[in-house]
Amino acid sequence: MIGKLRSVVIDCPDPRSLAAFYSELLGIPVTYDDEDEWVVVGGPGHDVRLAFQQAPGLREPRWPDPERPQQFHLDVTVDDVDAAERRVLELGATRLPGGQEGGDDRFRVYADPAGHPFCLCWE
Repeated sequence: MIGKLRSVVIDCPDPRSLAAFYSELLGIPVTYDDEDEWVVVGGPGHDVRLAFQQAPGLREPRWPDPERPQQFHLDVTVDDVDAAERRVLELGATRLPGGQEGGDDRFRVYADPAGHPFCLCWE
């Protein structure tokens, strides 16, 4: 091993609001906030550390448009996908084509408030 993953960093136009979205989605607190330019969710004592970096003029992804690729996505495991879907939609997510509609019955695809795709998954 060369090193350990420190964080997944996501470019977005509004780090504070996107960090709040993922904090609520994953149940992990915001642990650092640098004047809207760099916000961190999780870190020491948590399984995950996500950092959100301000990127003015970011051209957000558009699922499934290859001209505006997803860049990355997160898979989030849930016990009750219907309840989880209601909650993420309340938080500002948008349902995207894929998952159950695409023939796979183990995930559904969404976009976070900044347009990044993520999936709700279950077994």
